[in-house]
Amino acid sequence: MKRIIAPAFAAAGFLLAPPVFAQGNAAPVQDGVKVGEMSIMRKFAPTGALEKQAAAQYAQTMQQADQQKALGPDNHPQVIRLRAIAKKLIPYALRWNERAKEWKWEVNLIGSNQINAYCMPGGKIAFYTGILTTLKLTDDEVAIVMGHEIAHALREHGAERAGKAAVANLGVRALELFAGAKGYDPNLAGAAGGMVAKGAMLKFSRDDETEADVVGLDIAARAGFDPRAGVALWQKMGMVNKSAPPQWLSTHPAGPTRIAEIQRHFPEVLPLYAKSKGLSLNALPPYQSNVKGIAPIS
Repeated sequence: MKRIIAPAFAAAGFLLAPPVFAQGNAAPVQDGVKVGEMSIMRKFAPTGALEKQAAAQYAQTMQQADQQKALGPDNHPQVIRLRAIAKKLIPYALRWNERAKEWKWEVNLIGSNQINAYCMPGGKIAFYTGILTTLKLTDDEVAIVMGHEIAHALREHGAERAGKAAVANLGVRALELFAGAKGYDPNLAGAAGGMVAKGAMLKFSRDDETEADVVGLDIAARAGFDPRAGVALWQKMGMVNKSAPPQWLSTHPAGPTRIAEIQRHFPEVLPLYAKSKGLSLNALPPYQSNVKGIAPIS
């Protein structure tokens, strides 16, 4: 299995990512974006078991890709590129979760047309060639995607979702018991409660996506990648994803919503980016993507 080892510490879901799990509860001292404490709901999930499950899933995925000759070799230009970007991002990820210092970071590339990338617990990162080629991602845009996925792991969103699902299931079961005790049909009560719980879980997932966007911007900007690339990224997504479901039915916020949220945080992350480049804010040139139809972003 291919591995990137970041210096100065031990061996080290973008669009439709698989479950992301992580542990740790460090809250960074922030001079960039501001987010609250990690959700206490993650405490309701067996994080140790989830981490092992995710690690096993990642290893199995890489093994299957290797057997299918779809796993990018160490000398593949895109693998080298992805690992170089990760090497810049990882040091700035550590401040968000103390356990990240112990993670065995890995970055792999899978040959597939899927527009997808993810980061599992312990820094297990995978990109699919489809997201690189279809969206023609620049290095800055790759960093935005990677930072987003790393943020999911750092903020323990997988454990949080599992905890919320467990609590929701208990609530539905309690509603069924209550309905039965009162002489009502427990199946109808359970179905109604399940619909409410499903809607709540979609909202929680969209909130997690927004948080990952924001934290990922912070990490990328500190590492010297232009956070304005996030706007271009979602403009590109809009060009290729015409049939996305309505926002309220999706686990991901709609593209325009994400762009607006990214722009809202420019005052927090652009100074970090300017500092990484040794420039003043006024000296930063507009971000120029590589696709016609996307105007320079100031």
